[in-house]
Amino acid sequence: MTSLEYRLIDDQGQFPVLYYYQDIDETEVSARFVCDYFVKDAIVYERQSCAMEPLNYVIYVKRSQEVALADSSLEKPRKNIRIEIRHFSAKTEEYPVLFSYEVKYSKEALLYLQSDYFMWSGEEWEKTSAELDEDRMVYVVYAKPVEVND
Repeated sequence: MTSLEYRLIDDQGQFPVLYYYQDIDETEVSARFVCDYFVKDAIVYERQSCAMEPLNYVIYVKRSQEVALADSSLEKPRKNIRIEIRHFSAKTEEYPVLFSYEVKYSKEALLYLQSDYFMWSGEEWEKTSAELDEDRMVYVVYAKPVEVND
């Protein structure tokens, strides 16, 4: 087990620690490294870079203009890791859930987060981004249908 920090890249070129996690599993750290966005306390952060330090991992973030999803319908706490697949469209700020599922281990979640493409309802979909929403306790994969050029 190791530790993880989220550090904010601020306007003065400083890197204050926003959040600190002690005794975190390295597979969970890997899943967090893959996420483009991190939501905590109703604030969306965008990952800028990741780093390894002796016995510590760091994710550097900037505050994003994106708005956190407000969905209090999910029950908490859960035994498993929840993953949502949402339909991304640049034309809207609403991203409907295509499907969701739960996995038991961070390794399984990591594989879903690393995938660039997947099949759903007979169509191929392409991942546009991934996020960890700690407020809702869910990983989210945003995707769009792959356009077929004839």
